[in-house]
Amino acid sequence: MIERARGAGVRYLLTVSGGSGPDDLASGIPIARRYEWIYTTAGIHPHEAKGAEARHFEMLRKAAAEPKVVAIGEIGLDYFYDHSPREIQKQVLIEQLHIARETKLPVIIHCRDAWGDLTEIISQHWAGSGLGGILHCFTGSREEAFRFLDWDFMISFAGNVTFKKAEDLRDVAREVPLARLLTETDSPYLAPVPNRGKRNEPVFVLDVVRQLAELRGMSFEEMGTLTGQNFLNFLKIK
Repeated sequence: MIERARGAGVRYLLTVSGGSGPDDLASGIPIARRYEWIYTTAGIHPHEAKGAEARHFEMLRKAAAEPKVVAIGEIGLDYFYDHSPREIQKQVLIEQLHIARETKLPVIIHCRDAWGDLTEIISQHWAGSGLGGILHCFTGSREEAFRFLDWDFMISFAGNVTFKKAEDLRDVAREVPLARLLTETDSPYLAPVPNRGKRNEPVFVLDVVRQLAELRGMSFEEMGTLTGQNFLNFLKIK
């Protein structure tokens, strides 16, 4: 899978840690250590917030000191699945925002059906940090995008921007400032057209780039270069 991405011209990857629960909040570090061009994050996903204990927050602080860890995430709120109680999700998000401030790392935010509470928490606990963040796999409205742009966030579009019924999302992608655009796959989910229905993987990010290029009247190569440079700039990767 990694070789397919590299062979297709993907120059950098960010593998997001933590999907299996708090004990795996830094699961991407071994992969990032192995490959010079792969970076990683550390964090407790809102689905797994109910399992978070004090020791996990100390694990997060330790992981944040790793050179290849470039952000805290993905963290946030998910009121669609509600795998963890909402109050616990909020508490765990706030604690991780505090740790991100301590360690001076940006955050990668997951939000599903929770924009009201997320906006309130970011406003109170993060907006003045100067560290910014990434709204990953963005699915919100234009209003939500531009509110977070004011708080130094990047807006990252995934495979769902290619879906037939995603015209509202494409409208937002047409308006986000080019310097604030990122692209991703959210593997193994949301494989973009023409691979919808397959297991998603990093090489399919080329299809997302192709869609964004079309929306912005740019060539595929121009959009690939732009989003790649945005990635390096925002995460301060030399």
